[in-house]
Amino acid sequence: MQYPTNLNPFDFPSPCFVTDLATLEKNMQILDSIQERTGSKILLALKGFAQWKSFPFLSKTMQGKLYGACASSVDEARLSKEEFKGEVHAFAAGFSIEDMQELLPLCDHITFNSINQWKKFRPMIMEYNEKNEKQVLCGLRINPEHSEGAVEIYDPCSASSRLGIRLKDFENENLDELFVGLTGLHFHTLCEQNSDALDRTLKVIEDKFAFMLERVSWVNFGGGHHITREDYDLDLLCSCIQRIQKKYPIQIYLEPGEAVALKAGYLIVSVLDTFMADMPIAIIDSSASCHMPDVLEMPYRPMITGSGELEEKTYTYRLGGKSCLAGDQIGIYSFDEPLKDGDRLVFEDMAIYSMVKTTTFNGLRLPSIALWDSRTNEILSLKHFGYEDFKTRLS
Repeated sequence: MQYPTNLNPFDFPSPCFVTDLATLEKNMQILDSIQERTGSKILLALKGFAQWKSFPFLSKTMQGKLYGACASSVDEARLSKEEFKGEVHAFAAGFSIEDMQELLPLCDHITFNSINQWKKFRPMIMEYNEKNEKQVLCGLRINPEHSEGAVEIYDPCSASSRLGIRLKDFENENLDELFVGLTGLHFHTLCEQNSDALDRTLKVIEDKFAFMLERVSWVNFGGGHHITREDYDLDLLCSCIQRIQKKYPIQIYLEPGEAVALKAGYLIVSVLDTFMADMPIAIIDSSASCHMPDVLEMPYRPMITGSGELEEKTYTYRLGGKSCLAGDQIGIYSFDEPLKDGDRLVFEDMAIYSMVKTTTFNGLRLPSIALWDSRTNEILSLKHFGYEDFKTRLS
């Protein structure tokens, strides 16, 4: 069986998410080059990658390159405040009063998804800022109604999107009054895309929302920027940022989740059984529904090191998870050798989204999580999960 260079899957428990520090640091160098060239600030989107043992190597306040993290909830904001120790930005489709009470001491920036939410919480935020030295900056998320995403469930600007404020929503607003206390804007149109998609988006933003860009001091370009991908056009990204900064005196933020940990992680699994159904089946000790939900949601077929497509190699199998869900199937793969009980398989590029989306459905235990350095073969941290993690989620 083939494995990624320097990775021996038998050095780890199974199943186990393994993140390579060397690749994280390589990604940091690329991201920091954008910051150096443009003066923009890049944040870690915790919704995509939240392995907090890696934060010291990512955060600019420690030894990394990123200015902070963006949170989608109180708990993500708290994790950012406690472990990332940089700027804390928060956005959610909706906040409760209890959310806001907890977020204010944690956050530096809070972005609102609707005019209603902003008007509801503005008095609370202004009162907080009057009483505290630390000021919370506030922004609105706009929806340019410009779709770049190929899959609707991941397209923030789909026709049915609940995310962001459309241009028509500002028509009956007194902007001078609305912008009292507001300093920023946020938009998000991308999903795993190159900078040409951002370039097109910005032209729409400028066409529709120039009157708002003139009123703010910061703009968050959102996520979905695949900056660390090999074919990503870094020069065009820098050109986009510099073009906007030249026209408007604003601080620009980007909040990629995937770009931070792209190709930095693996999911190591073991073969439990093989048998013949309509075709050869291999059951693994992991699960698409529990440990790789994007396989079913996106859907997509994750790469296994050394594998091929249907009948590309000598032995073909449909890989299935160990849950009782009939659709818990990862995909069809072929191998040079027949699979057998105890074989280890390595799924690639699994640091992003899969790790943060795991569940204990069926009582399946969460995969262990390891931070590993491929340069030294040192396991820097290893976390196991067990029965208590399943039980304490329930009551």
